[in-house]
Amino acid sequence: MIKKKIFRDSLKDQLRASARDKLYSFLLADGDIRGGMVHGTKMINEMRVNHELGILETLVLGHGYLAGSLMGGTLKGNDRLSIQIECSGPIKGLTVETNAFGEVRGFLKNVPIPVDKPLEDFNLSPFFGAGFLTITKYLEDAKQPFSGKVMIEHGSIAKDLVNYYLQSEQIPSSLNLSIQFDKQGSVIGAGGIFLQVMPGAGEKTVENLEKLVFELPSIGEMFSKGIESVALMSAVFKDLSPEFLGDYRIEFMCHCSKDRIKDTLRILPDADLKEIHDNGPFPVEIRCHNCNTSFQFSEMDIRKIYHLNLA
Repeated sequence: MIKKKIFRDSLKDQLRASARDKLYSFLLADGDIRGGMVHGTKMINEMRVNHELGILETLVLGHGYLAGSLMGGTLKGNDRLSIQIECSGPIKGLTVETNAFGEVRGFLKNVPIPVDKPLEDFNLSPFFGAGFLTITKYLEDAKQPFSGKVMIEHGSIAKDLVNYYLQSEQIPSSLNLSIQFDKQGSVIGAGGIFLQVMPGAGEKTVENLEKLVFELPSIGEMFSKGIESVALMSAVFKDLSPEFLGDYRIEFMCHCSKDRIKDTLRILPDADLKEIHDNGPFPVEIRCHNCNTSFQFSEMDIRKIYHLNLA
């Protein structure tokens, strides 16, 4: 993966932004509610620059990245998780992958998203249309992946994920995802909160959770004003005795490389590889969907791959 620079040559700004981008884990109401808060402003900016996205595309895919980083907080070891949306609307769908190390990557299926008229608000429902949301968990100790699917009912990644957890895993949950733009359309704050009711919690706890979510501030706006994550968490949940558990790295990261792409080329059918070898055009450019990094292969590169396959 090759990351495009978002801080020019300011190492100080880069380090400061990296220090803020974290996932914070906590408990509420004497352990009846588990929660996570993510500060992901740098991650969303890096995602936007690498994928060359406009405001609408940044909002849609950014919500997917924030959700993925929050859901990844339950992963361990080499566990991985993917969020996939397939839909009939102009977005067409998206894929986001995350792992236990806080690394998030993914892409939109349709860029740019076609818009018929100027946006009046950030209601994304018309851009999703009908479709399905699928969560797949690749757990290290499991013999095969676990996958759950629900229909898209809200056209909102946050609301449809809450619906997924209720239908597929019977866990009452709440998810708040927020990206704040300035007047020039730049991302100045991005974050989210994920809350889940633990088994055995009473109905009053569920009611309190719903009330909390309704009253939640815009997380992205709060972060754009410089409010720190732990301070925000303590203020929002002060009446539920928040117990801070720890913080974890999150990052826009893809482990693609030219060598990995080369291995993919080598397993192409002989006829396809011969067509590239004979006709090019050169250099052959192959782009990673998950991070939009471009890798170029010269005529000599392709020749070596082709003749190695013939050997």
